[in-house]
Amino acid sequence: MTAERYYKPELDILRLCAFLFVFFTHRMDLAPIDPDKYYWEHHLSLVGVFGVPLFFLSAFLITELLTKENDQFGKISIQSFYIRRILRIWPLYFTFFFGMVLITQFTDLFGHITPNTQLAFSLFSGNWYITFHHWLPSYPINPLWSISVEEQLYILLPLAIFYTGKKGLKVFAFVALAAAYLAILYYSRKPTQGFSGEWTNSFVQFQFFSAGMLLSIYMKGWQPGWPFAARFVLFIAGLICWLIASIVCEVHADSPHTSTTLQAIIGWLLILSGVILFFLSLYGAPQKYMPCTLAYLGRISYGMYIFHITMFWIIYHIFKNELASFSNMIGLAEWKNEVGFVIAFVATLLIALLSYRFLEKPFLRLKRRFTFIPSRD
Repeated sequence: MTAERYYKPELDILRLCAFLFVFFTHRMDLAPIDPDKYYWEHHLSLVGVFGVPLFFLSAFLITELLTKENDQFGKISIQSFYIRRILRIWPLYFTFFFGMVLITQFTDLFGHITPNTQLAFSLFSGNWYITFHHWLPSYPINPLWSISVEEQLYILLPLAIFYTGKKGLKVFAFVALAAAYLAILYYSRKPTQGFSGEWTNSFVQFQFFSAGMLLSIYMKGWQPGWPFAARFVLFIAGLICWLIASIVCEVHADSPHTSTTLQAIIGWLLILSGVILFFLSLYGAPQKYMPCTLAYLGRISYGMYIFHITMFWIIYHIFKNELASFSNMIGLAEWKNEVGFVIAFVATLLIALLSYRFLEKPFLRLKRRFTFIPSRD
């Protein structure tokens, strides 16, 4: 039986949007924007952190591929699924992580990585390590927490489909959604003045995977044929949801200091609503309107996500004096942070291109041997 290819370029562009949101927000860690002087620029950058949940909506594509495999072949191959995820995620993840471990043995420019940290991230439980121990002193590896959350979900998802089918998957998604809001309720009743651990908690983040699964289940292959104007409105509505969650409900990623339980629940529901609205604004858009260049950038967004904070760290921290001198030399001394932002983006893009071409792509070719429903890779 020859399986029909399933490829949606708009999902690659959605990944690119997710990365760009995250890229804008992580610049704030090392080169903050003055909220008094640039109010909206500050808050628009601040809500970029919700790009991580937008990444987690990848569960929609995974669910689509697995259910199509189950429908066409009568079952899914759990072993092949795990091999595909290993070939996609592990080569870059472990190359980067243990590369940073090696570098930190010879210099303290990138902080230090303890043996316990090495163990946690090697077992894809890095997010739990951060949840209970705070952000890591080795700044560049902090973003890897989200990869741990993804891998934990991908252990469970094929098992749910294999043993229980779509009905069981639906139950699994709703249970995960309920668990997320029970966790949010728990954190809202124990407010802190600093890092709370809520943002990196798998149970909290599983709500976005659940949303992806449920969209796949209930849409049943339906694709909206909305005009551009309607899609633009949905995109802006998603952004407004995030701004309200951040400004009004005060859900601020790693430090969500909501004052009431209701405020916390509404805030997280707005984040979830924004994620869904962004998805709907792009999903089903005609392929001819999906620029192949943007789709390609979405394809390499995994590498850009892995490397971007390291680039920020190098430019804004290690070479901050050189950045100031260069900005002054080109007559942009007052805009040195923006100059650094552009340099960091170009550097991130270049290293991600090299990573995809020489490290990731050979493994992606191997991945095809274990693929039943062909997709973009």
